[in-house]
Amino acid sequence: MAKILPFKAVRPTRDKVSLVAARSYQTYTLAERESRMGYNPFSFLHIINPGYKYHKDISGKERYDLVRNRYLEFKEDAIFIQDKKPNYYIYKIVNREGHVFSGIVAAASSEDYEKDIIKKHEDTIEYRENVFKDYLKTVGFNAEPVLLTYPDNALISNIISDVQKNRAEFEFTTTYRDTHYLWNLDNPELVARIRNEFEKINTIYIADGHHRSASSYLLSQDLKSENKTHTGNEPYNYFMSYLIPESDLRIHEFNRLVKDLNGLSKETFLIQLDRMYRIENKGSELYKPSGKHHFSMYLDGDFYSLYLRKSNYKFSNALEALDTHILYKTILEPILGIKDVRNDTRIDYSHGKNDLVNIKNKVDNGEFEVGFGLVPINVKEMKAIADAGLTMPPKSTFIEPKLRSGVTIYEF
Repeated sequence: MAKILPFKAVRPTRDKVSLVAARSYQTYTLAERESRMGYNPFSFLHIINPGYKYHKDISGKERYDLVRNRYLEFKEDAIFIQDKKPNYYIYKIVNREGHVFSGIVAAASSEDYEKDIIKKHEDTIEYRENVFKDYLKTVGFNAEPVLLTYPDNALISNIISDVQKNRAEFEFTTTYRDTHYLWNLDNPELVARIRNEFEKINTIYIADGHHRSASSYLLSQDLKSENKTHTGNEPYNYFMSYLIPESDLRIHEFNRLVKDLNGLSKETFLIQLDRMYRIENKGSELYKPSGKHHFSMYLDGDFYSLYLRKSNYKFSNALEALDTHILYKTILEPILGIKDVRNDTRIDYSHGKNDLVNIKNKVDNGEFEVGFGLVPINVKEMKAIADAGLTMPPKSTFIEPKLRSGVTIYEF
């Protein structure tokens, strides 16, 4: 039984939402941040980068306090307003390729996260969890929803479709040419039907936002221990999420780049690969793998096809069958000597939206020695990993949609 609740969002006014909404802070270059903040006083970047006002890099508790101050200033200046009653927020994104994502922004339960009703498929780093927990505790809000996915549900989809027949409360297009729409849903009957329908769902999966959800859970435990009158209904027991049906989720691959051949010559490297792979030279034209357990490789000006010799490899569980894990167990670790794919500086990642052109360019310019192309992991594989209590290697998935910060805000 998943507990997915409506909440009173803090939101930009209709006339300013396109100016406020921002991508995740880490996705901007320094030049982009400077430009946006220099010319747009309403950008959410001013809240999460408060040191800009003082021309100073600020970190730790001092930064968290200033983030809180900038947020309160946006509220005082009526850039942000809070809805008077709880809503579900129907949110639609149409990306530049024409793919449509439709779902519900709502409050998901930290208790469901603890009980594995909300399931994970990626490892998190304890240090990052605690840093972000401390940040949340000071600032007092979620500004970017965790992306959750649930099995396709006809009743929920019909309600979403009906609501979208009305004029959207928000409609804006980003410089990436993605168009965002938001509708308020506060009709008591429809709210109850959605809430009841989610309660019938046994399992929801985290698609993107594992650290944010883990930090929100830790925050709930902290505040629970500090509250002598804790009831379980306090806002800190929930975290803001964007829930979309599994069929709407788009998963791209993360390709791999390695800086050297671990001291091996090209010929010796290929001979070692031959033990686990049937190798075909495909020449200099871009070459993509065609299916599971099939990889492309770019090395010394040529693309290669690598077909796994399945008779030499054990498929003992869902993780062992995952292409990112297979690549690690058969090439990255035993041949190229990369044991820690999370922290080894010899490896880098290029998500599938950048395609193989990016890999070819980086190898050709000498930045890397070899690149590997993969096919995307699918939802079924992601769920199998989560259901088995396993975790994928880092950078196994690049998942869309990518949400904007500051469109809906959940206060603790």
